[in-house]
Amino acid sequence: MPTSADIEFRVAAFAATAIDVCESMVSKIGKAHLQDQLFRAATSVAANYAEACVPESRKDFAHKTNIALKELIETRMWLRIIAMRNYADQNLVSHLLQETEELIKIFYASVTTARRNLNEREGR
Repeated sequence: MPTSADIEFRVAAFAATAIDVCESMVSKIGKAHLQDQLFRAATSVAANYAEACVPESRKDFAHKTNIALKELIETRMWLRIIAMRNYADQNLVSHLLQETEELIKIFYASVTTARRNLNEREGR
């Protein structure tokens, strides 16, 4: 299982690569909207993970990690649309989609474990 330092580096690199995709997008109808949405969702993953690393409680950790997971899922959708429309370098988009899938699995497992632990502590 990756360490928190590994994940921190990966989500920072993920956000940086998403910015690269945004910068590589060709000028077409809808470009600005897709750029903005991808930029916001992908960089939000890193921001929410950083907040989850210093939670106020276990519940806060689960909440912030879940927000990061939701942003990953949103990022995946924007990337799919960008790929379908050939708005950016396909190799870069493909690489970022692959990393998105891997991070989704990691964050999903983390959220699932955090919620299970919360439920066990609360006697549910």
